Amino acid sequence: MSKDLYVPLSLSAQSAYAELQDELRIQSIDRFRALPGSFHRQQQKGKPYIYYGYRDIDGTGRMAYVGPEDKRVLELIEKHQVIKSAALHDKIKKQAKSAEALGCAITLTKHFRVINRLEQYGFFGAGGVLIGTHAFLAMGNMLGVHWLSSQLTMDVDFAHAGKNVSIALGANVKISVHDALNSLEMGLLPITEFSGKTGAQYRNPQDPELRLDFVTPQTRNGGPIAMPELGLTLECLKFMEFSLINVTQAVLISREGACIVNIPSPERYAVHKLIVYGERPIQERVKANKDLGQAAAIFKAMFENGQANLIRDAWSDALSRGPGWKRRLNQGRAALLKQYPELLAFTQ
Repeated sequence: MSKDLYVPLSLSAQSAYAELQDELRIQSIDRFRALPGSFHRQQQKGKPYIYYGYRDIDGTGRMAYVGPEDKRVLELIEKHQVIKSAALHDKIKKQAKSAEALGCAITLTKHFRVINRLEQYGFFGAGGVLIGTHAFLAMGNMLGVHWLSSQLTMDVDFAHAGKNVSIALGANVKISVHDALNSLEMGLLPITEFSGKTGAQYRNPQDPELRLDFVTPQTRNGGPIAMPELGLTLECLKFMEFSLINVTQAVLISREGACIVNIPSPERYAVHKLIVYGERPIQERVKANKDLGQAAAIFKAMFENGQANLIRDAWSDALSRGPGWKRRLNQGRAALLKQYPELLAFTQ
């Protein structure tokens, strides 16, 4: 098994990514000018996050998620009144093309259109999280590396914490995911499952490469979870809550432009992949091996970039959750080391 799981992006590519992220943050902050309100700082599990509070047309108070607090976000908020949005879109497209040319990974255009439209409709501001391979793709650019494994996938996967899990993205914005997808006119149809409720899965019968899944953490009732504020029903998955703690933001790049998305933190994403490894049925061994490959690449990139403490914190959290979690994590670790024995020093 090759030890080459990624190659570092050039400093030029990393700079292009950082500049693109700034432009997208400016665009996101600029949207709030149409909504009279103010920015607020809130603590979630000891970490600061920024929200925008405003009144909806019916007078209901809403809190839209802006992102984790950092120096750059605060600087952009201070300047948001003087932002000129007219030329911003073209600038973002040019910056995205530059980032691609310099080596940043891009996603398929058809998948980007869906993700970008949901971002425009406020899905991520309402607590939505991009998960799965598209999140992994965005993580590489964010970490300053280019993954060497194949990125092709048919699925576009999204998660939301629902009402029973407390995470930093908890917000009460009301949107319609169904209307957002219909507006694309891409043939996406909701699949009727879960006692006749629709919305947890969308498919295009004519295009097997266009499939959307919306999930949420398992609840005591077993789910599914109806979310009227999102206009859809969420499928429940075991252990999903682990990935939705300390969610971060990244830039998703395509040939049509770029957008800011919420994604799991890389360390929790990687540990979660090991936890659920044994949960996949035998007919999904290919996907299970892909999970191991993604976890391996993230572990190696983060350890070699001096972020071992983040991996260890996520690992310790998983072990502290009970014997079932510990057993699954050790099972995933054993499978990981069987394929990637060079990672032994990274997983102790």
